Amino acid sequence: MPKQVYVGMSADFIHPGHLNIIQKARELGEVTIGLLTDQAIASYKRLPYLPYEHRKMIAENLQGVERVVPQTTLDYSENLREFKPDFVVHGADWREGPQKQTRERVIDVLKEWGGQLVEVPYTEGISSTDINKYFNQIGTTPQLRMKRMRRLLTAKPIVRIIEAHNGLTALIADRVRIEKNGMVHEFDGLWLSSLTDSTAKARPDIECVDLTSRLNTLADILEATSKPIIFDGDSGGLAEHFVFTVRSLERLGVSAIVIEDKVGLKRNSLLANSVEDQTQDTIENFCYKITMGKKAQVTDEFMIVARIESLVLGKGVEDAVNRARHYIEAGADAIVIHSKEKKADEVLAFAKIYQDFGVRVPLIAIPTTYNKITEKELIDAGVNLVIYANHLIRSAYPAMIGAAKSILENERSYELDTSIMPISEVLALIPSGPS
Repeated sequence: MPKQVYVGMSADFIHPGHLNIIQKARELGEVTIGLLTDQAIASYKRLPYLPYEHRKMIAENLQGVERVVPQTTLDYSENLREFKPDFVVHGADWREGPQKQTRERVIDVLKEWGGQLVEVPYTEGISSTDINKYFNQIGTTPQLRMKRMRRLLTAKPIVRIIEAHNGLTALIADRVRIEKNGMVHEFDGLWLSSLTDSTAKARPDIECVDLTSRLNTLADILEATSKPIIFDGDSGGLAEHFVFTVRSLERLGVSAIVIEDKVGLKRNSLLANSVEDQTQDTIENFCYKITMGKKAQVTDEFMIVARIESLVLGKGVEDAVNRARHYIEAGADAIVIHSKEKKADEVLAFAKIYQDFGVRVPLIAIPTTYNKITEKELIDAGVNLVIYANHLIRSAYPAMIGAAKSILENERSYELDTSIMPISEVLALIPSGPS
């Protein structure tokens, strides 16, 4: 009987380094690829470009591969104990970085039956980071971008979204990432906020920026990132008009539109003492709008999200729960439970009841006012997606005011040199396009 060899890999894009590893594995025995699922990959870095089913098809057709099995976690232990391979083959690059602890566990588990870890030297001239950067420069197609949101909701314990109001903020949201506890943390997508789009145009947040203008902002954002986008649709307008908004956004590759169940002149939900100026739509009318939007969309990937304003308007958790049930029945693909309180008590009370819904869609939170709550606490409460809805514009404004005041105070800009980006970096910030 041939020796058994286990190779764990993601196979998002196959390059010569992967082929070298598989060739070494073939020399040792019969090769089983443990293909990391979307969930396993997303647990420590970005969601793979290709879904598991597509990557599996590629891996199964690599020369010398006997079988492909799912590896559902970054940790190899469960699969290794099931297959008890004689060898595990991996690139030597995991001795440092996010997978260092994974490597150590593999060595410990292999000792249980005398298995051996074989590490293949790094293939010079091949960089997954460079390949990923190249793919980002190429961009994406509308349908691939649109699909990504549903994949993220399936793959991650919580999807992390941040607002963008122009191409530059989209570029920031796309590029910023940190390594924390051996894992890469980044934003999964962008929120095109009505508030921040209006503010960037020096307009009040009362839906006075029309759809055409907002689609122009969207075009700049689409150019700067391949990440999925959620569009803040305010109330959605008349149901008969909403269907055209849905078609426009879907055609452009937006993943979702969020509409709130209010009517009349828009007043921002977070304004103090504004409850008496806001009117909540009837359940019947809002359900009709959702249904009309769902009928208008062409693909199954586009999402219509219902934002419930009951807590903001002082109608309580029971009203919010009742509306959530009706909106889901009408076809809502996700629910936003909104609050302007400084504590998350009502949101958490709603989430607890929501967990027991027989028919449940993803739950979204926007913790702008109750911002002491952590993502871990939101996950534990059953929240699937969190939106940081206005923080880039709120951080930019004080910085720009400070710069302007410094110039006026000092009658020159020299004092700003230590706190602003060098002009050379500004010129290098925007890529010229794929080479």
